[in-house]
Parts: sequence; structure tokens; C-alpha cells
Amino acid sequence: MAASNYSLKVNRDLLDPKFESYRLSLDAIPTYNVELDAAVEEVKLKDTQYTLEHMRAFGMYNYLHLDPWYEDSVLFVDCKGRVLSLTVTLDSALGKPKEVYRINEEPGCSEDHLCSSLSLTSSTWAALSDGRGRLYLLRTGKRGDGLHTKWEPLFVEDTGEPFTILHSVSHVQAGIHTVEVLLLRIQKDPQEAAGSGYYVSLEWITVSNTAAHGQEKKYEVSKRRLLRGKSVPHYAAVEPQGKGLMVASEKPFAFTHVDGRPVELPEPEPMEVDKIEPIYFWQQTAEDITVCLRMPKGLTREEVQFRLSSDDLSIGVQGFPPLLEGQLFAPVDPEASAWIIKNDKSLEVTLQKRTEGPMWPELVMGDKRGEFVISDEQAALIHERLTHLTSEDLNGNLDRDKPPCNSQELEDCDGYPEDSFTLAHFDEISLKPTQVVNLGGHQYLFTVDVDPSEMPCLCIRHDVDALVWQPRPNQPGDMWEHIATFNALGYVQASKRDKKFATCAPDFSYACLCECFRRTFIYRQPSPVETVLFNRKQGRQVGQVAKQQVASLDSDKPILGFRATNERLFILTSTNLFVLKVNNN
Repeated sequence: MAASNYSLKVNRDLLDPKFESYRLSLDAIPTYNVELDAAVEEVKLKDTQYTLEHMRAFGMYNYLHLDPWYEDSVLFVDCKGRVLSLTVTLDSALGKPKEVYRINEEPGCSEDHLCSSLSLTSSTWAALSDGRGRLYLLRTGKRGDGLHTKWEPLFVEDTGEPFTILHSVSHVQAGIHTVEVLLLRIQKDPQEAAGSGYYVSLEWITVSNTAAHGQEKKYEVSKRRLLRGKSVPHYAAVEPQGKGLMVASEKPFAFTHVDGRPVELPEPEPMEVDKIEPIYFWQQTAEDITVCLRMPKGLTREEVQFRLSSDDLSIGVQGFPPLLEGQLFAPVDPEASAWIIKNDKSLEVTLQKRTEGPMWPELVMGDKRGEFVISDEQAALIHERLTHLTSEDLNGNLDRDKPPCNSQELEDCDGYPEDSFTLAHFDEISLKPTQVVNLGGHQYLFTVDVDPSEMPCLCIRHDVDALVWQPRPNQPGDMWEHIATFNALGYVQASKRDKKFATCAPDFSYACLCECFRRTFIYRQPSPVETVLFNRKQGRQVGQVAKQQVASLDSDKPILGFRATNERLFILTSTNLFVLKVNNN
């Protein structure tokens, strides 16, 4: 994995440093209930699926799927293998979910299977997994017309190993319709003696229509790519045109095979850099700076061209361009500065800092032709301060009177992962990461589809807030855009010990969390208040208030699915589908 070469640029206009808190609202949330004809089969983890990665990938799977192309339309698969769809138009008159497709299970199927997974590829296509290793690409027709026409399978492949679908996209290139599908597996690694013994596999499959113009459609796999890693990705999605892949994970991923052939990535050739001797050397203390420049031998004072102001410096030889010229990093006192010629071959300049204390990272802004030389006193001081990092003594701090730190007393939450949490963009041609963001310290919260024509957004904790980022693969210089903020949501969600799912409305009007059973928490964006409120502590009138609402379901079943639209919140249990009317738009 390449080193971090990109930083997420926070839009300060979307932050609210004066945000106080969420006010609990007792307003009732209208809740409607649909009883299911057949239960949603919750696949329990087997004894062999004992790792944390199995739990993340399959134990916390969201069984409810939101259709981003058609508002207030959700889908799920029941224990009979039926793909059921429910579109809400009137909350008080909810109908039964309609069957749009049925998975034909062969008799005698292995018990070692996963939950069925579904991905809405486009407004007319979908990708489906039966949880036993079979992949279906289905032509759905326009799903939002309310007719619930039966879906037509145009591609079916038995991959041999169970998987879940992470993401899929559909696009047309050079007149050929293509579907990109990203699959997730956790596989046994016979070569690993230490650790869990498993690794995470991502398979990126490209399926294209190979039929000639005017002939019946025929879809076949045109390309397969395999990636391998050690942790289940928090986020993984293919670009809309299939030109790249984005993965956010705690441990890095790398391509291993393309069309069954091992990937042999060449070792990067060392860059040959011509070593250029510095034209000047400089040292500094808290009070002043000393600069030494090489000059022609036998130079006289009359030939020296020296100009100094509080912010600018220019040094050169008469009849030649300046050797050193530009804006100083910080102001100096010209009256207290001086220069002398030493040994007839160098010029020594002493600059008096106008502000004592701060150390300069560079002498002249943007000038890289000099070399900073650290003094013996500074080296000794730095060595003393860093001794605790390399000392063999357990008491690795400068306060010798304090007891040493025992690593066995640390809690699990105090440890750091072996590899930093990164967000990487992979190029489809080179198979290398082109942009890598180090997200260490920024907790992943959830993924949400805002615009179906764009890649899914990911929400990450920044300090106490939760920031939503929209990937822009067509903008290499600004590949992730900060588009929304949920104030203090990062802090709030950390207190929910039983949290299972989190999401937000596509228009960012609210964010919501749910626990494993019953309770749901809704956090609304600040809105104007109808009555006059006054903050006595700050002595100002409050114009907007952010509300928190709590809803409790009339069910003792575990929550299996959780999705939000601009108006409604959908919650799925094994026997019921609950619809909460959150907004009245």
C-alpha cells in the first residue's frame, strides 16, 4: 500500500463551532407496521465463522435494501427465497410486500451458506446472491411504476463459494452494456500459521453483453480481478464507469489475480536524484539566525550586494543575479542584523528575530537550496527529550518518580491497530492505489446513497462531529468532497453501547441510530424555533434548536434491517416491517 498522499479537505462553512446540544423532543413519531407472510431468515454464524471479520461481514449484515432510484421503496429476501418489494405512497394504507423474484434453491444445498444479498445496480437492473455461491444479474424493468413486474435473469453463475454483494454499477461503453459487481468472501488461508487463519477476498467481476447488434442479449464475464486483505472493508464501491475502485479498511488491500493470472506488480525503481550541493547553510536559536553562503574567493565588501528589510532578504555579487532572494519566514530586526566576510570565501549573515521563541521551518519562503544545520546544544536537548522512546528502562518518561507503564494493564480500546485505517482509490488499469488517505483516528460511521448516479457517500467521525464525504473520481485533485455535517453525532453515537446500525436521510435532514432491539434514535438538523428561547449562560437569544427523538418498536425481535429516506425510516425484523414517518414533506 502506498503511503498517504492525500488529505481530506474539510469545508469550514459546513461546521458549526457554536453547536450546543440536541434537545429531547417528546413529539410522537407516527409508526406503521406490516406483518410479513414469511419470516426473514437470519443466518446465524457457524462455529467455524468465529473471527471478528465474520461478525463484521455477516453477523451485522443489513437485510433491508433501499432503492435509491425510487423514493420510499425498500426490498428484502425472506426465508422462502422470495425477493419482496414495498413502495410506500400512503402510510395509513400500507399493502403487503410484492414478490418480484424467487430464488430457486436446489435440493440438498449445503448448510454452510450466508444470507442472501441484493444490490440495486441501476434503475432497471439488480444483482442478487443466493448466499450459496450463485450470482444473478436481473433485468427488473422500471421498478417505481407500481406494477411490480417479475424480474428477468439475464446472467447466472455458480461461483462455487458463498459470498455477499457489496456494490454494483451499470454503464454503457462503446455501445456495450456492462455491469460491474463487487463480491466479498472470507476464506481460509492454509499458509498462515499465526493469526485467525482467514483472509478477506474482494472479487471485482465485469459482465458485458457479447451479443451482436440486433441479436438476443447474451451476458458473459469479460474480466475478473481479485483483491486480498486482512480486514473486512468498511466501504468498498466501484466507480460509475468502472474505471476504478475505492476501499476504506483498517488493513490494506492489494490486487493478487486478474483473470486467474497472478498479478506481478513491478518493484518501484529508485529515483535517481542528482545530488546538488546546498548554496547556503543556516542555524537558528530562539533569538537569532546565522546564514553562511559560499562566495567567490577574494571577494571584497564593495562587491557584496546585500539588502535586508524586516520581511525580505537579498544577497548576491555585483554584476550577477542574487544568490539568495525572497521573503523571510518571519519578520526580523534589520537594525540588529549584520554580515561579515569569513576566510575570503564565505559570507556570514546574522539575523535578529523580531519575535523570540518560535523556530523557523525554513529561511526564505519556498527556497529549498539551503541546508539547516542543527547545533550540538540542540542535538543534545532533542536526544534527552526522545530518550524515553528508545530506552530499555520500563520507566520510559522523564518523570523518574512516576511508576512505569505496564502494557498488560491497557484496555483493548487503548491499543492501536497494526495498520492505519486508510481510504484508497485503485486505478483499474495499473491496479495500484493512486490516492491514499490516512483516516487514523477518524472512526467510520456509515455509508449512504445520496445520488444514485454518484458513488455511495461515507460518513466519518471528525472530532465530535460526523462528516459526510462524496467521492468524486473524475476530480483527481479533489477526489472526496465534504458535503454535509451532523453536529456532535460522532460524540453521541459513541455513547450508544448497543448500537447496531446507523444511517441518514439522503437530504441530510436527520441522522438516525438503532439498537439491536426496539429503540431508535433520531437526530434532526437545527431548525428555527417558533417561540423565543434565551440562553442565560451566553446572554443571547437562541434562533435554532436541534432535536433528538426516541422511538420504541412494539416488537421483541432483533432488528435486521435499517434504512432511511427523506420522509420515512424503515426498520425490518424477522416478522415485521415498521415504517416511521419522520418528515412531512
